[in-house]
Amino acid sequence: MFNKLCIIGVGLIGGSIAKTARQNNLAKTIVGFGREQDLDNLKTAQELNVIDEYSFNIAEAVANADCVIIATPVASFQAIFTTLKPYWNQQTIYTDVGSTKANIVEAAKKAFGEIPVNFVPAHPIAGAENSGVEAALVDLFVNRRLIITPLGNTDSVALQKVQIFWQGLGALVSIMDVEQHDKIFAATSHLPHLLAFALVDMLGHQDEKSEIFKYAAGGFRDFTRIASSDPTMWADICTANKEAILPLIEQLQSELAKIHGLLINDDYQQLFATFAYAKSARQRFLDQFKL
Repeated sequence: MFNKLCIIGVGLIGGSIAKTARQNNLAKTIVGFGREQDLDNLKTAQELNVIDEYSFNIAEAVANADCVIIATPVASFQAIFTTLKPYWNQQTIYTDVGSTKANIVEAAKKAFGEIPVNFVPAHPIAGAENSGVEAALVDLFVNRRLIITPLGNTDSVALQKVQIFWQGLGALVSIMDVEQHDKIFAATSHLPHLLAFALVDMLGHQDEKSEIFKYAAGGFRDFTRIASSDPTMWADICTANKEAILPLIEQLQSELAKIHGLLINDDYQQLFATFAYAKSARQRFLDQFKL
């Protein structure tokens, strides 16, 4: 599909894209770009045949590329766009994998004055607790959702090629606008990560922490699994999408306050009703999406 694919940031997501693109014959040559401090990771990526070559020179990395995928933390996009600007090619398709979209669109506006028509924002709904290219998986995107958030001026051919590329990686592609994306994932991804981090932070600081974790059951491990995620990445995501996250935290605080009151007042019926509604709501979600 592409003669040359350049991936900026060859970590879990970028590495999985490269690995799957190679297996599915979606790119003839795959080049990784990173900083000099990423040398060991890039060397590993080449040794594992995830990429063909790597470069610390952005002009060299993107030269003659058909597609450039930005797979770095969301806080880095302003710097990435500024670095790319002198070498931006109107014949190249640019896309990303950022978990937030409004801040990325804003970063592009600041760098270019307007959103380039050949930049197609995207977000694969896939990941794992581990990071780095050694964690890359060839089936990471299979039957996982991929959200594309095109802008009003997005080139239709570039949009179509990005959609076909992700379908070639095995993803289920959906289209939505930027604001809708950030609100949905604030609720379904960003807030759950905050909850997991907050719970483990709270328990980890208690004096009896060794006893608490010693007797933690499977439910605790399942609920807090995502607290093993990369803290830098998630601090960046939550900061970038705070306008959508903050109202949800306030709603959650109200819900916890309600449950707090029910317990104080020994209101078993309302407590049961709250839990029963939550159980049925989750089951409707599972039934609707066959999970």
